[in-house]
Amino acid sequence: MSHRDEDMDNVPGFSLAVSQNRYLSTEDDEMHAVLTVTAEGVTAAAAPEVAEVIAIDCSGSMTYPPTKIAAAQRATKAAIDALRDGALFAVIEGTHGARVVYPTGPRLVAATPETRRAAKKAVSRLQASGGTNMGEWLELARGLLSDHPTAVRHVIMLTDGQNNPSDRKLDAELSLCSRVFTCDARGIGADWEKRELLRIAAALHGTADAVRRPADLVADFEAMTKAAMDKIVPEARIVVKTTTRAEVDFLRQTFPTEAALVGDGLDARTTAFTTGSWGAESREFHLRLTVDSSDAELDSDIRVGRVDLEVRRAGATEFESACPPVLVLAHWTDDLKQSSKMDPKVAHYTDQAELGQAVLRGCDAHDANDLVTAAVEWGRAVALATALGNEKVLGRLLRLVEVVGDPSEGVVRLKDNLAAVDLLSVGMSSVMSSMSPDAPPVDYRSPAAKATTAAAPEITCPNCGKTWPATARFCGGCRTALTA
Repeated sequence: MSHRDEDMDNVPGFSLAVSQNRYLSTEDDEMHAVLTVTAEGVTAAAAPEVAEVIAIDCSGSMTYPPTKIAAAQRATKAAIDALRDGALFAVIEGTHGARVVYPTGPRLVAATPETRRAAKKAVSRLQASGGTNMGEWLELARGLLSDHPTAVRHVIMLTDGQNNPSDRKLDAELSLCSRVFTCDARGIGADWEKRELLRIAAALHGTADAVRRPADLVADFEAMTKAAMDKIVPEARIVVKTTTRAEVDFLRQTFPTEAALVGDGLDARTTAFTTGSWGAESREFHLRLTVDSSDAELDSDIRVGRVDLEVRRAGATEFESACPPVLVLAHWTDDLKQSSKMDPKVAHYTDQAELGQAVLRGCDAHDANDLVTAAVEWGRAVALATALGNEKVLGRLLRLVEVVGDPSEGVVRLKDNLAAVDLLSVGMSSVMSSMSPDAPPVDYRSPAAKATTAAAPEITCPNCGKTWPATARFCGGCRTALTA
């Protein structure tokens, strides 16, 4: 099922599709579905307001070696030059505290030739000293960006160290900031913690990665800034409404990166998941519902959930529908052939999740000097990445291992003298996914059954007034028996 609404002004045309195998055995209590959201085609009549904050780690460790702070300064200047005219921006110095180094005072300024020159001069004066309290950096960024609630809001954060264990603000700020801005995080050097940056990026709907060489940082900062300038929709959210037969277990973003999403309950049966800002792009999400087959009529399509896509337009503070909703259906059956097959998209992302875990298990084993286990796990990861066509992960793994025989067999040898930065780079790739196969879900019904469904109208429940597919035999809301 897919729908499109291309009549919205100043936002891309959005489409929403669901892929699932609706058939379940009466013993199954989970329904899996993959949601594909695409924003494409329509360019805004006027570019939306955009607000950018660049937070640079200036702790003492950035001076060892001095190439790190120099690379950070060059990259920050490149990001400032990549801002479009009129974009609001600020630069933060991050240590055990946080300070706005440009402009003066807790505010953002518009990018002009004059403000760009002044900002780059301020960046040239940055010096490294002090500790690392990332919660302070995020709090200051949130304060700066909260004054611009209708803008596309984005943060670039660079660090070379681990967060101070005494920083009590980070957890709280991740929750607060997730509703204010998206953040792309980068680690430079070899002394930062990969899971920390992955957690920050996942919570703030951004990306996280390792900078293998200081010289690479300029191009990376330019690319992140230009991507932020191309965003058209400040915020989009996926709203899942379940019937009495179902509850939301989780919604995870699965492409282009893996990240768990935190839901906000709108009512007892409705959960909203914010996904950050959008440009022209496609993303996919894995939805899992816990479902109840008690007293369920066999061989009938039963709606267990409805998914809506809502957007907050540029210049607006309220959400509105972006396209028609899609339904998540359950069809309980005694036919094991129907219920045992997995939807191709669900299967793809199930294997992708296992790939990420194999990568991280290999990293943990190597950190513990268990090289045998590291080789086994990374071999498993090589085989999965090969099968999934995940070239990003495979390319990074091949910096660490030599493949023995066919990559699909997953037999590898560890290379000698692995570089710490390559180990971090592989760890960060654990959330990088490949797009699922463009295959529709399998429909096992006979041609006659398909034709009957296509021709028949929806059924309206005589008790509660809700509408259901023509094949439904009872209402998923109040369980009243239905007749066509």
